[in-house]
Amino acid sequence: MPKTNVLTIVLGGGKGTRLYPLTKDRAKPAVPFGGKYRLVDIPLSNSINAGFKKIYVLTQFNTASLHLHIGSTYLFDAFTRGFVEILAAEQTFDHQGWYEGTGDAVRKNFVHFRTQNPEHYLILSGDQLYRMDLEDFFRQHLEHDNDVTIAATTVNRQQAESLGILNVDRSTRIAEFIEKPPAGVDISHLKIPPDLHPDRAHLAEGREYLASMGIYFFKASALERALSNELADFGKEIIPMMIKSEKAGAYSYSGFWEDIGTIRNFYDTNLNLAGINPAFNFYVERSPIYTRRRDLPASKFNACVLSNSIAADGSIITNATIRHSVVGIRTIIESGAELDGVICMGADYYETHEQRALNRERGIPDLGIGSDTRIARAIIDKDTRIGAGCRIGVDGRNPEDGDYGDYHVRDGIIVVPKNAVIPAGTVI
Repeated sequence: MPKTNVLTIVLGGGKGTRLYPLTKDRAKPAVPFGGKYRLVDIPLSNSINAGFKKIYVLTQFNTASLHLHIGSTYLFDAFTRGFVEILAAEQTFDHQGWYEGTGDAVRKNFVHFRTQNPEHYLILSGDQLYRMDLEDFFRQHLEHDNDVTIAATTVNRQQAESLGILNVDRSTRIAEFIEKPPAGVDISHLKIPPDLHPDRAHLAEGREYLASMGIYFFKASALERALSNELADFGKEIIPMMIKSEKAGAYSYSGFWEDIGTIRNFYDTNLNLAGINPAFNFYVERSPIYTRRRDLPASKFNACVLSNSIAADGSIITNATIRHSVVGIRTIIESGAELDGVICMGADYYETHEQRALNRERGIPDLGIGSDTRIARAIIDKDTRIGAGCRIGVDGRNPEDGDYGDYHVRDGIIVVPKNAVIPAGTVI
């Protein structure tokens, strides 16, 4: 099967307001995930594992850390003829403004895409968690000679409210598309006929509708036609138009898929990775999820109690109790600390003895989590300093959602942002 004529485009999204404050100083695709990864590693790895190694990532906000991560991670040799490059929004003589939507972002970069002479485009989202056989997806796209093929998964009626719902016939041709139908709208005619349902287990769970995943294969010529206008968004405008005017088909996917674009989804999906049988499995040798190679030492646990937790490379944890948590790279946790339901993203560097001594003279806590500190139901971003004896999210305290300077609360989850300093003895 030809693969070199496929160009992958990863849509990095806009400001990432739903993931704020994790996106305060970084692009959404660069948000750390799973202890050692970044969100962008998921779509990039899916594409690379399928053999589609010509990839552009489109973004426009806080791109510095994303550039650093991609530039130091996705390095192909001269024989591979692959690349991963970031295309941030730029001013040109033809385009003066920001990306106005997902379709507009693609339109404004055709000048770069055309140099690769693609025959097909693969469009992926930068904030979803899944492991899909994109090669099989492409095979169906070719066999049906579709202008566009939409990856779709089964959902229930409540989930349908936030997704685009498809009506697909026996030949996988899409006959109708409704974007985010409200709860009061009758869409029962869009239910998948039981004999056509792709997954019997999903049907038993009440997942009777087929929803677009925001993952597409386009013929290059069809995508050029679809974007030869001012339409800005794939889901709201471009896909509905193409279903009426082009040959549009659906590819049914029954595996795990999660949109992790909100703090709640981000928190729940991360902690699920630490379960006994996580919904998403990183431990698949033949289709790994790639990330930056840091050459860090193994993590060290000194007299600790850990349950249903994962710890990334380079951490040093002493006499601590950690339950149902994710511990990121280079995390330092001091004696007597307790973590329960915590995502700790770790640090970008180790402090030297001299740096610690100087900071202590200024009353600044060490990098990491101090002794006898207790934390529950929280996200601790990178390079955070939490002093000794702090109590965060414990003692039955449930702060209301809002921004509180040194910390934020979203969906009842406390978020301590990157580089924050929480003095010893603080209670949140």
